[in-house]
Amino acid sequence: MLRGSVVQGKERPAATAEQALYAMDRMIATAHFGQQDIARRLGLNVTDLTCLGFLMEAAMAGESLVAGDLAERARLTTGAVTGVLNRLEKAGYVRRQADPRDRRRVHVVVEESAQSRILEVYGPFYERLGVLFADYGPDEIAVLADWFTRARGLLDESLDEIRSPDANHSPTEQR
Repeated sequence: MLRGSVVQGKERPAATAEQALYAMDRMIATAHFGQQDIARRLGLNVTDLTCLGFLMEAAMAGESLVAGDLAERARLTTGAVTGVLNRLEKAGYVRRQADPRDRRRVHVVVEESAQSRILEVYGPFYERLGVLFADYGPDEIAVLADWFTRARGLLDESLDEIRSPDANHSPTEQR
């Protein structure tokens, strides 16, 4: 019989790895459909919203991305990124700015209003997550952050395998 644990005076229900995997799968499915709803609300598609997230993340880190950088992060072709940037620019989220040292390079700059437009939609969810995280102690949050970081690395690794030219076989084929 599984027993829960008590951390910082809070009882945590017991769970198996299978139960955690199921809960993660349900959360990912909900997030996937939710991203479509959020993108639509912001006048974007999911790919454009994801790319905007990469651009905002870089801007907050003090980095300036060029189209090729974005293509690499988003795992898109440079041609596809050109379309993304055209749509993001038209929607008023970004602008292109020539590199003063190399006129052939164009940096993508996030418009100042973009963050407030995004937070208008994401803000209530982030507030709810803040309340949820407040229910966990620092050690538990460290475990969560470690797990999400490591799980993302495993997902990246799996996606590299799936996208490789050698992966052009049906799931039922034997290797």
